[in-house]
Amino acid sequence: MNLTVKSMDLNSARTILSWRYEKPYDFYNNEVNEEEIKERLDGSYQAITDGNGEVFGFLCTGEPAQIPVGHKYGVYNVKFVDMGLGMDPDYVGKGYGYDFCEFIINYIKENYAGTPIRLSVATFNRRAIHLYEKLGFIKKDKFTTDFAEFITMVKEN
Repeated sequence: MNLTVKSMDLNSARTILSWRYEKPYDFYNNEVNEEEIKERLDGSYQAITDGNGEVFGFLCTGEPAQIPVGHKYGVYNVKFVDMGLGMDPDYVGKGYGYDFCEFIINYIKENYAGTPIRLSVATFNRRAIHLYEKLGFIKKDKFTTDFAEFITMVKEN
C-alpha cells in the first residue's frame, strides 16, 4: 500500500465529511458544514492519500482525537500523543486496516519521537479494538458518554 500524508485541504475535508459508514459504524458519520470543515482545516488533521492521490483516510492528533467527556473522567491527564483516524468506508473491512494503522503509527513515531500514543475507541467497535491490540495497544481507561461507551488504548513508542 502506497500511502502519503498530506496537509488537509478543503476538497479533502469535504470528501472525508461526506463518507457514510454502514450500521453500526454510522456512529462515525459526520455532517458537511462550516463548523466541521473549520475543525478539519485547523492544522490537527492530515489527509492520507493513496498512490493515485485519492483520499484514503485521515489522521488527527491532539485534542481533536479526544472524546471531550473523557476529561471529566481524567483519562487524558497523562501526556500522550492522542491519535484519531478514519478510513474511506469503501475500504473498511477489506483487509486494509492493519497497514493503514501501521502507516499512521510510524508517522506519529517519526513526528513525536519517544512520546507514547493513545487512542479512544467506542467499545462496540470490536473490529477496531482487535486491530489495535494486534498493533500493540493495550486497553487503559473506560468512560461513557450520552451516546456510547469508550475505552482508551495506549502504545509505548
